[in-house]
Amino acid sequence: MADINNIVEELSKLTVLEAAELVKALETKWGVTAAAPVAAAAAPAAGAAAPAAAAKDTFDVILASVPADKKIGVIKAVREVKAGLGLAEAKALVEGAPKPILEGANKADSEAAKKKLEEAGGKVELK
Repeated sequence: MADINNIVEELSKLTVLEAAELVKALETKWGVTAAAPVAAAAAPAAGAAAPAAAAKDTFDVILASVPADKKIGVIKAVREVKAGLGLAEAKALVEGAPKPILEGANKADSEAAKKKLEEAGGKVELK
């Protein structure tokens, strides 16, 4: 332990230029690079962001557009997807597209709603 303390004391006396030369000499001697720990530390941070995005568990179902000839079918589908909507409310949602149909729904419900609305003729986005 005394040897380590002596090494620390000696290294503390080095100037910045001398420390840079020491790093280069150690890299050459040991066949390593000092940049590797920095890159390794950055990689998990980037990797952690990807699973967070992939683990999204709530979605918004947005009715993007409806062709005029499919409007009635989409209104019926909206009423099936969004329980408790009257005919006038469903019609207003369809005519006001793009509008959110479901917000904060789980993946299964979102996928089912998207499928039903697309089968009726609407264009749907999940966000």
